[in-house]
Amino acid sequence: MIVYISPKSKEQLIQQGQFLVSARGESYPVINSIPRFVAVENYAAAFGLQWKKFSRTQLDSHSKIPVSAKRLEAALGDSPDILRDKNVLEAGCGAGRFTEILLKIGAQVHSFDLSLAVEASKENIGEHTGYQLCQAAIDGIPYPDEAFDLVVCLGVLQHTPSPEKSIAQLWKKVKPGGMLVIDHYRLKLSYFFKLKPLWRFFIKHMEPGKAMELVRRLHEFYFPLHWKWRKQKMLRKILYRFSPLTDHLDDFPALDPETQSEWSLLDSYDSLTDYYKHLRTPKQIRNILESLRAKNISVTPGGTGIVARAEK
Repeated sequence: MIVYISPKSKEQLIQQGQFLVSARGESYPVINSIPRFVAVENYAAAFGLQWKKFSRTQLDSHSKIPVSAKRLEAALGDSPDILRDKNVLEAGCGAGRFTEILLKIGAQVHSFDLSLAVEASKENIGEHTGYQLCQAAIDGIPYPDEAFDLVVCLGVLQHTPSPEKSIAQLWKKVKPGGMLVIDHYRLKLSYFFKLKPLWRFFIKHMEPGKAMELVRRLHEFYFPLHWKWRKQKMLRKILYRFSPLTDHLDDFPALDPETQSEWSLLDSYDSLTDYYKHLRTPKQIRNILESLRAKNISVTPGGTGIVARAEK
């Protein structure tokens, strides 16, 4: 496994009791066996609550349907088996939906998340050879530059203060010959002709617990309509103008009604409470990668809207 370094001094860290320390005296706490390189509570608090409440919802091992495995394979453009014995940096691990897949195929996985989702991930994944987990930010990744065969960041970049700066930080960690795989929300004008942005404007400023309760009430009212009209395209098109919910009725039709409802509640809360929500066009994502002098760039529809990969 690749050793931790200080995000500030870049010096190697050594564990001493419940802290990781550097030779110059920098110290980072280890809480619940998880190194913490950021304040435990931060602007991603809503995500932390989300993943602790829905800690197993999106795990393939829980749903018994390979939703996450297929998404990862589509993002890679190849079977995840190519990552066997490779060093992988997973930025924004959430509750571990992709972590468990990467570990299953034998990758050396180094995961981090800004939020307390790391607590849920630790509970789901447990102790595992070839696995490291910490709480950290993309602008302070505690690993050396050019250390990873793959850096993967799915469902995250649109929620960072600056996707452009975040991509540049991730790119630094890719070794020559390695690959960066990301996805991002896609800019579509239709987004601005719905009531959802207005709901989000109010909900994202609420305390996470209160926001969760409000979203739950909205879900109780609207989801039965989503389900009832799931085969009525015209009615659903009208419904989406007013409903603040996200659903996966078309994306994952194999999911049973109860799981569909749970996924809808989870992703509705996610999309209504994110502190940052950036939208980008495929051309903008390509331009970012080209500015980094990436090779073999691929930018296609997929993931959360746009999926991209590039080699260094």
